[in-house]
Amino acid sequence: MKTESIETRSPGETEAFAAKLAASLPFGSVLALYGDLGAGKTVFARGFARGMNITEPISSPTFTILQEYPADGKFFYHLDLYRIDNSDAAYAFGIDEFLYAEDAMTLIEWPERIEDILP
Repeated sequence: MKTESIETRSPGETEAFAAKLAASLPFGSVLALYGDLGAGKTVFARGFARGMNITEPISSPTFTILQEYPADGKFFYHLDLYRIDNSDAAYAFGIDEFLYAEDAMTLIEWPERIEDILP
């Protein structure tokens, strides 16, 4: 697993970085976002979606676990695993479908809950 840390200084800077990153990655990519509550993970997700030409509002899927957005015939999967205890619970809702989706970009908030199964 490749790990990289980037520091931004404002929500706008975070969104701009995320949009640029989304435009540069191949479909099938999985991004794991680490950070405390309020660190800007959902702000990053909003910018990432814009970089994929998604214009609909992006919200945190804390209670739904998953938000799915169409993106030019492909998909953006935004997962928030805050309420998931471990990888067994993630497998129970079918997370493997999102970790290995070649026609999508998958962004995971609170990935530490499933580190043992991240690609």
